[in-house]
Amino acid sequence: MASAEEFDLVVIGCGPAGEKAGAQAAYFGKRVAVIERAEHMGGSCINTGTVPSKTLRESALYFSGLKQRGLYGIDYSLKENLTVHDFMRHEREVVEMERQRILKNLELHHIELARGQASFEDAHTVAVTGAEGTRRLRGEVILISTGSKPHRPSEIAFDDVHTFDSDTFLQMDRIPKSLAVIGGGVIGCEYASIFMALGVEVTLVDGRDRLLPFLDGEISDRLRDRLTTLGMRFLFNERPVKVENSSAGVRLSMKSGKTLETDAALFAAGRRAAIDGLALEKAGLAINDRGYLPVDDNYRTAIPNIYAAGDVIGFPALASTSMEQGRVAVCHAFGFKYKQRVASMLPMGIYTIPEISAAGETEESCKEKKIDYCVGRALYENNARGHIIGDTAGMLKLIFLRADRKLLGVSLIGESATELIHIGLMILDNGQTIDEFIEQVFNYPTLSETYKYAAYDGLGNLAGHKLREG
Repeated sequence: MASAEEFDLVVIGCGPAGEKAGAQAAYFGKRVAVIERAEHMGGSCINTGTVPSKTLRESALYFSGLKQRGLYGIDYSLKENLTVHDFMRHEREVVEMERQRILKNLELHHIELARGQASFEDAHTVAVTGAEGTRRLRGEVILISTGSKPHRPSEIAFDDVHTFDSDTFLQMDRIPKSLAVIGGGVIGCEYASIFMALGVEVTLVDGRDRLLPFLDGEISDRLRDRLTTLGMRFLFNERPVKVENSSAGVRLSMKSGKTLETDAALFAAGRRAAIDGLALEKAGLAINDRGYLPVDDNYRTAIPNIYAAGDVIGFPALASTSMEQGRVAVCHAFGFKYKQRVASMLPMGIYTIPEISAAGETEESCKEKKIDYCVGRALYENNARGHIIGDTAGMLKLIFLRADRKLLGVSLIGESATELIHIGLMILDNGQTIDEFIEQVFNYPTLSETYKYAAYDGLGNLAGHKLREG
């Protein structure tokens, strides 16, 4: 058997966590190999999930004119005979740019790229089987960052023609007239609202009684109200027990006995670690009962020299946090006194229409923890910029301690929510109070001003009356 090539770090999977971990170790002079079995770099983030769906969101807003409706007295409607090819053009350009960026980043850091399926031989050795045969790589440290894949339950007849999962959905050859989305989580809500904006009749099916239950309840309710206004239908406390495909589309039979017939269906309820073929048992590893690799606070697995980061370890499964997890993992593994932790306050970005972002506590979490809190709100309808851009349905919500006004949580729904969250995040991470927003000067007219007026509202609520801000 050929001897193994020696590396300081072997990374399995070149998604956000793997790419950034490899670059971090190489930056500090370590010899790094990255293994990727897919044709393209970037994992689901670049190829099937984060970047494509966010790019499609912008395309949907552009083609539908949704942002401009009501602003200029023009009746916007979709271009006649809009094809999937038209709709996906910008998405393809952005995805290709990101794929090339990753390859350049690996080259810049002198990282060895090994293409093929990785399989553990022992805790330090990985065999890589590809088109050119098998290579054996030995790593002082190994990082598993293979991501996740959609759960495909047996009762769902996936044919990737009418019934899709979130990885195959963008391969459809047409824009359907009607769509059933099964799953009211992040992926389901994002795609449901994107296709809603394109004029598709969307029905969202979820086994729970509300959308995105981890969000502040008021924000979740606002999203539902907004989507209802746009024409979306909801079937809560429901789940399909049988799915049948035909030339005409999809027929879903629900647990309650109801049936739903649509042109297409997207099943977006659940993912699990993508560890197929890794032979984890040879390295002494196993997934947990939730289907993910368990790690400690430093992203180290049960085997001391093997780390894991990104979607393969489960929640929060966001590109932004996966990148930081990968960096922290290798800094810990090699003792670099550089990046010691992932920030305690993580922003949640949800690219629905309207978009949502949140960090810190919600009203529900405060009640659960018996925290004596107070709330301040600012509505886009009372903001000049909100009117200028045509978004008067947005809202910023601040949660703060009643005792000393320390900021505990920020939730936003509306235009630029995923950008605006970072203002609140700085105050949260530094343990400051809502008074900081009142002290600062914000450009006028901007949506950022809502922080100042939400703080004023909070002070008024704290005093038991509406404070009139001057």
